[in-house]
Amino acid sequence: MGRTTFAIIASLVLGAACLPRDAAAEVRLVMVEEEGCVWCARWEAEVGDAYPKTDAGRAAPIRRVDITRPIPDDLDLVSPPRLTPTFILVEDGTEHARIEGYPGEDFFWPMVERMLTEADLWGPDQQDAGRPATVDADP
Repeated sequence: MGRTTFAIIASLVLGAACLPRDAAAEVRLVMVEEEGCVWCARWEAEVGDAYPKTDAGRAAPIRRVDITRPIPDDLDLVSPPRLTPTFILVEDGTEHARIEGYPGEDFFWPMVERMLTEADLWGPDQQDAGRPATVDADP
């Protein structure tokens, strides 16, 4: 292999390694739900409208999965969800963390922020940025 070829390959490899993690990765917060779930309805009422407008919602948009249907093939979960709602943080379909059940709005936001931080899916400057106080005026 010549010097020019080696230099091109090295720059491609090093360039790819320097890309931000989120440049290619798809991060989602999978919400496993089912019709008639009162805790799912409570999450909808307390968090549902605000979530996509927050930093957390932009970092990990919601993807909904019905627990009564087979788990989609593109999701690689540690274990099947057992109850609803279950919130599973995935990157490119691979599970990083989960919240089983809905603990209420006051606990939900810090738990999602912690999952994103521990999975290294956002920086320290975004911590505490997922709460509704950061909701954009325009959707």
